[in-house]
Amino acid sequence: MASRSTETIVGAFVLLGLASLAYLAINLGNLSLGAERYVVYAQFESAAGLKPGASVEVAGVEVGRVDEITLAVDRARVTLSLAKSVKLQDDAIASIRTKGIIGDKYVQISLGGSNRIIPPGGLIRETESPIQLEELIRRFVLGKV
Repeated sequence: MASRSTETIVGAFVLLGLASLAYLAINLGNLSLGAERYVVYAQFESAAGLKPGASVEVAGVEVGRVDEITLAVDRARVTLSLAKSVKLQDDAIASIRTKGIIGDKYVQISLGGSNRIIPPGGLIRETESPIQLEELIRRFVLGKV
């Protein structure tokens, strides 16, 4: 009888551990199960340092993720997956920024003032590529600042 109660307690702890791992994976991994999203695109001259899975922010609030980065002729085409509640005007500006001095890259969207909304599958026309520290240092050293 004692072995059955021990097995029950061990089984309960194992189930509790698995449930805890699933909770952490969802929350720390920023997984969105069933969240309604839509896709928009942005084209940058350079997407250096930006990676799929990077956050997309509006006014410092995370509203989506970078799904994919591909090459479209001579520009980087970035696929952004945004929450359905976010409505981007057609004059919104997408910028690639860095968290901190040498942190991860993310996409910052500055909302516009237009009445026209970018539809799902639409393109953000105004973009700003990331500032490349190496290029600035090279220009300074060569005296071209």
